[in-house]
Amino acid sequence: MKGLSIAAVFSVWVLTAQTPPTAAPKPPAAMSTVEDDSLRQALGEAGNSPVDFIRAIESHLQKFPNTTRRVELERALVKVAFELKDDDRIVKYGQEVLAHDPDDTQVLERVATSLLRKGGKENAAMALKYAKHLQDLLASTVTGQPGNGRDESKIKDSADRSNARALMLQARAEGLLEDYPKACDLAELSFSAYPSVEAARESSRWLAAMGKNEEAVRYLAKAFTISELKSTDPEAARDRVRMGELYKQWKGSDAGLGDLILQEYDHTSAAFAARRQELRKMDPNAEAKEPGQFTLSGVLGDKLALASLKGKVVVLDFWATWCGPCRLQHPLYEEVKKRFKDRDDVVFLAVDTDEDHTLVKPFLEQNQWNQKVYFEDGLGSLLQVTSIPTTVILDKDGAVSSRMNGFLPDRFVDMLSDRIREALKLAQPPAKAD
Repeated sequence: MKGLSIAAVFSVWVLTAQTPPTAAPKPPAAMSTVEDDSLRQALGEAGNSPVDFIRAIESHLQKFPNTTRRVELERALVKVAFELKDDDRIVKYGQEVLAHDPDDTQVLERVATSLLRKGGKENAAMALKYAKHLQDLLASTVTGQPGNGRDESKIKDSADRSNARALMLQARAEGLLEDYPKACDLAELSFSAYPSVEAARESSRWLAAMGKNEEAVRYLAKAFTISELKSTDPEAARDRVRMGELYKQWKGSDAGLGDLILQEYDHTSAAFAARRQELRKMDPNAEAKEPGQFTLSGVLGDKLALASLKGKVVVLDFWATWCGPCRLQHPLYEEVKKRFKDRDDVVFLAVDTDEDHTLVKPFLEQNQWNQKVYFEDGLGSLLQVTSIPTTVILDKDGAVSSRMNGFLPDRFVDMLSDRIREALKLAQPPAKAD
C-alpha cells in the first residue's frame, strides 16, 4: 500500500476487517451502507493528514456511536495518537483499547507514560496499575529456546530493557504519589535491570526529593556517563548543571565533583563491559561488524572463529535442508573443491541457514554428506543473504570478493572456480576452444 494516504490505507483495512469471533458472543453485523459511505467520505476528506484523520474518525464515532467497528476505530485512533504524541487521546482511546485487550503491552506502556506526563495523583495511580500489569506480562513471557545463543542474547537484551522500562514507570508513579522510598527502590531496580540514562535520572530525582543529595549526585553522574558513553544527549548539559547544584548543597562547593564523576564513569563503564561480556557468552557475534569477527557454531558443537582463516580465501556456501536447488548444487561444489584440493589457502565452508538446527544432523546422515557444516549464527544477515543458495567469497583479508546468488548448473563449476582464482589473484586458464 506504499503511496496511499493514511486514510486510504485505513479504509482498506477497517472496511474489510473481520472481527474475531471471540470478541463478542455474536459477530457484529457489517456496517450499514449509510455508515460505510459516510466513513469513506470522511476518510477521503482527511487525505494524508494525521490530525484530519483523527477528526474524521472522531466525527464518525459521534455520528454513529453504536457502530459495529468501534473497537477497530478506537485502535486506529490510538495508533495515530502515538504518532502525534497526543497524550490526551493516547489516554482516552488507549484505555478503551485496554478495556477490550488488557494485555496489549505496547498500549499499556504508552498509556502509562502519557498519564505520567499529564501529572496528578489520580493519573499517577492509574499509571501505576498499568505499569504493574505490564511488568507481570513481561515476567510471564517465554524467554526463547535454549541452545540458540543468538536468539537468547537478543531476547535477554529486549526483555531487560522492557522490564527496566516497566519498573521506571512504576518508580515515577510512586514518586508522584509521594512514596519516595518506594520510588527510589523501583528506580534503582530499573537501573540494575538495564543501566539507562532515564533510570539514573529517575533515581536521582527521588533521592533528591528525600534529601539524599550524595546518592542523587552519583546517579546523575551515572546518567552523565552513559550519555557520554553511548551518544550525544541534549539533556546531558542539564544533568551536569543539576549535578553541580546538588553537589554544592551536599558539600558546600564543587571541589571534588570531578573525582566523583570519574569514579562513576569507571563504575558505569565496568557495568557496561560486564553486560557486554554476559551477552557475548550467549552470542559471541553480538557485536560483530564484519565477517572476520564472527564465530560459527558447528553441527557437532564445535566452534570456528573466522579470524583464524585470515590469509585464506574463504568460500561460504549458504544453504538449507529444505532447499531443492541446494541439493542439486552440492555435487558441483565437490567438483570445485577437487580443483583446489592441493591449495591450503582456499577453504570451503557449508553454512546452514535452517531456523531449526535439529533438522540438520539427520539430513546430513540421511544424504551421506560428510562435509563439515556450520550454522550461520547471524553471518547471513551481515552479508545480506536474502535467498539461497548463495555463495559468498571472502578474500585473504576477510573482505567480500564476490557473491553468486542462485546458480546455473551447466556453468556453476567454471564460474565459481574463476571467482576463486580472482580472489587468489591467479591467472585465469585459457578459454576452451569451441
